[in-house]
Amino acid sequence: MSATYINIHEDLIEACKDGDRKAQFKLYKLYTKAMYNICTRILGDRDLAEDALQEAFVSAFSNIHTFEGRSSFGAWLKRIVVNKCLSILNKRKLFSEPLEENIVDEDTEEDRSGGLVDLDSQQIYQAIKNLPEGCRVIFTLYQLEGYDHQEISEILNVSVSTSKSQFHRAKKLLQESLSPALR
Repeated sequence: MSATYINIHEDLIEACKDGDRKAQFKLYKLYTKAMYNICTRILGDRDLAEDALQEAFVSAFSNIHTFEGRSSFGAWLKRIVVNKCLSILNKRKLFSEPLEENIVDEDTEEDRSGGLVDLDSQQIYQAIKNLPEGCRVIFTLYQLEGYDHQEISEILNVSVSTSKSQFHRAKKLLQESLSPALR
């Protein structure tokens, strides 16, 4: 039997399970900014991000009875948000292009800093937003959301090597795009 996660918002979650709208609103206020940021990074469009955010919260509150406390509420909600964003991408056929398969050295340990430390966050955000769809999604899931390549391959139904190659392609494109700002 796995240990349950000590949830700091347990009282709000229990109230939400009982249908308390005020508790739902409090949880929404606590998590909306972070989840909206995830949506904008994955979708690259503020209007789509707002739609995804609302749909994700509706889904979360409709299914809150399935939350068992094995992880934090934030981690559970984040998974719903990411899945909602990927669903929107799939519906819009933006992610339907096959991802390029470039073999990457499997033994290479990834550098999560990506060399972007000294840049303005707005420059980085804009550069990420301008990446090709597949690169942006994989870069966001790996670099910003902390998923590993195995998890990304399962989420997107692509190979681990595709995830790695798209991540490396995204890093290269970002470096090219941001190199004038690095000088």
